[in-house]
Amino acid sequence: MELKELLTKEEMLASFDILTEVYPNLTQEEYSNELDTMLQGNYGQVVVMDGNKIAGLSGYWIGSKLWCGKYLEADNVVVSKNYRGNGIASQIFSYLEEKGKKEECTLLALDSYSDNFEAHKFFYSTGYVPRGFHFINILDKTKIR
Repeated sequence: MELKELLTKEEMLASFDILTEVYPNLTQEEYSNELDTMLQGNYGQVVVMDGNKIAGLSGYWIGSKLWCGKYLEADNVVVSKNYRGNGIASQIFSYLEEKGKKEECTLLALDSYSDNFEAHKFFYSTGYVPRGFHFINILDKTKIR
């Protein structure tokens, strides 16, 4: 297994199939359009490759907030069903933590759906703690995947 950072939109478009495991209704066109917007906002991706197959993926953002300063946020962490339990998530998070340190970030953050108990167990076991709630007010239900 090899960890690789994806640097271009073209490389990121190759991660479409693994994202459909989480977002089955996502289209290639929607993904391409979202990347156009996201890449303007300091977005990146890292993948774990098994040969030429993506076994795991995480997007990430680097930003800054008043309460913590510079931070790295993991986004859309996905480990393919066939690879779960093989340390892929640990490999991704180790990389993101090191990247955050190199970028002089104060912390690494992530959002997780409240019913994703399997992921929560992993996050707790690796030192992540819930600091608050992520409240949302959906303004257009037709755009939620």
